[in-house]
Amino acid sequence: MQIKAAVLRRPGAPRPYAQSRPLSIETVALAPPGAGEVLVRIAAAGLCHSDLSIVNGDRLRQMPVILGHEAAGVVETVGQGVTDLAAGDHVILVFVPSCGHCAMCGAGRPALCEPAFASNYAGTLFSGGRRLAEGAINHFMGLSAFASHAVVSRHSLIKIDRSVPLDAAALFSCAVLTGVGAVINTAGVKPGASVGVVGLGGVGLNAVMGAVVAGASRIVALDANPAKLDLARQLGATEALAVGPDTVKQVRELTQGGVDWAIETAGAVPALELALAVTRRGGETISAGLPRHDASMTVNPSLFVVEERALKGSYMGSAVPSRDLPRYLDLYRRGRLPVDRLLSATLPLERINEGFDALADGSAVRQVIAF
Repeated sequence: MQIKAAVLRRPGAPRPYAQSRPLSIETVALAPPGAGEVLVRIAAAGLCHSDLSIVNGDRLRQMPVILGHEAAGVVETVGQGVTDLAAGDHVILVFVPSCGHCAMCGAGRPALCEPAFASNYAGTLFSGGRRLAEGAINHFMGLSAFASHAVVSRHSLIKIDRSVPLDAAALFSCAVLTGVGAVINTAGVKPGASVGVVGLGGVGLNAVMGAVVAGASRIVALDANPAKLDLARQLGATEALAVGPDTVKQVRELTQGGVDWAIETAGAVPALELALAVTRRGGETISAGLPRHDASMTVNPSLFVVEERALKGSYMGSAVPSRDLPRYLDLYRRGRLPVDRLLSATLPLERINEGFDALADGSAVRQVIAF
């Protein structure tokens, strides 16, 4: 079949993207699903910094590629062997298609599935095949959701109730899984604890909401953008501070020595350094952002011994999607995860370059491409 998609052929185009147009809207041939695969009509796909980092060249992937890894849609057809999904089912797409039997999946950590990482980095589906333009265009994270349709592995899909609006459901695919999961799963925040969140994009604001759900008594939100600080307050942050020269001193004074857990979601070394600096003795710093592929930082290792500190990574919120997504969706339905409030704009595919401009300059939290 022929689909409409946004194709990235060369990263690193100059901004504004609305003029340089790194993502070209093209008609692309999509092969039918193979065994264990599903054809999904994409209803909504979120613009995420992980996509932006490929567009601007901060992170490297096989080219050409159709990006988009945060999405929800409707099943159209299923491939051989898929018996638990049918046409018309509503699904959330998940960017790590866990196999269920590798060492990491067996340990209950499907976000680190080894075969999925290999196929994602190779630009293929979980099966190792390519279904785009007779193999001439790479898949992104097994999804390639900036398109009217996608063929994906059954392992990449979570069926959801049809009552959930698909534009909101798309955000659960990455922003919610990553942000809420970093607090609930990776950190394991306890009721009454103090939490700092550095970087208030879609993932960071979900971390704020996750800290509220976890029962944190003090939630300190840190960013340079006043509008995002205001939104963080509305979502439950007890303090929202503009990042500046005195930020570390302010946080330490507010929390009598630092926060129990600091969650970094900005994907930048200065943000991670700030998160480390505002964590108390005996506390944990969680890094959920993705910096440039060549980024590095210097840390005094004595912190980890003398202060019994921990620095921990969180990929996809350390999620078990089949367990976590139903729980988070239930919280959403009960008003405890007001994800709709993060939607800055709904755009047609033709405005995707404009959307990435807004994401890059910080004027948007989460924009959704609607089909």
